Amino acid sequence: MKERIDDFKERSIKLQNMTNEELDEYFWKLVAQVVDPLIELAKTHTSPSIERSVLLRMGFNSLQAKALVDKILEVGLLSKGAGNIVYQIAKLKNIDVMKAGEELLKGNYWDEAQSIFKGGDAHEIKSE
Repeated sequence: MKERIDDFKERSIKLQNMTNEELDEYFWKLVAQVVDPLIELAKTHTSPSIERSVLLRMGFNSLQAKALVDKILEVGLLSKGAGNIVYQIAKLKNIDVMKAGEELLKGNYWDEAQSIFKGGDAHEIKSE
C-alpha cells in the first residue's frame, strides 16, 4: 500500500484562527457536502429491500412486506415508495395503514394506487 503523505499541518492552517462558532459552521458545511448528494440519490433510487424495510417499520410482518413489495414492483410503482403507497391508500379510504396494506394484499385498491401516482416520477412522491 502506498503511504499517504501527511499534509495535516498545511491543511489545518485555515482552521487555526477560526472561532468555535466558525469551526462549527464550517463542520456543518462539510457535512452537508457529504450528505446532500446522498439525500438526492435517495429521492430517486430505491430497492425492494429498502421498501420492505420501510413496511416492516410500519408494522407489517416480513411475509406481508415481501408480498406488498412484490406486487408494487409488478405494477411499476416501486419508485413511489411502498410505505407511501400504503399510506396514500389509507388516507384515500380513511382507514389505518395496516388495513390498507391488508386490502392491497387481498388485491383491492390497486387501480386507486395506480391512479394516485399516474404520471408522476420518482421524486414527486405525494405526502401530507
